[in-house]
Amino acid sequence: MNHDNHADNPLMDFDLLRKLVVGIGEVSDITGVPQRQIRYWEEKGIIQSYKEGEGTTRKYDYLSIKKILLVKELLDDGFTLDAAAKKVEERMRMINEVFQKLSDR
Repeated sequence: MNHDNHADNPLMDFDLLRKLVVGIGEVSDITGVPQRQIRYWEEKGIIQSYKEGEGTTRKYDYLSIKKILLVKELLDDGFTLDAAAKKVEERMRMINEVFQKLSDR
C-alpha cells in the first residue's frame, strides 16, 4: 500500500479540494446562506468568487465555502458581520497554514 498517495482517503486529497469550484446556487444550498447574503459578503470583501467571463455565475472554491460556514456560525452566535469577518480571517490563516503543511508532505 502506497501511503504517499491519498487515494485511500478522499478527504486528504488537497489537489481535488483546491479544484472544487461550485456555483452560487449550490453554495447557498450547502451553507443555508441566501444568495443575496453571499453576494453582499462578497461586496464587503469577506469572500471572493471566480467569474469565467461576463454574465457567468459566480463560482466559489472550498475555502470560500468554509469561510461562509464559519461566518454564518459566528453570526448565529451573535457576532456582528465585521467581528465575524475579522475572526474568520484569523481562523482561515491558521487553516491555510495547516493546509500548506499537509500538502507539503
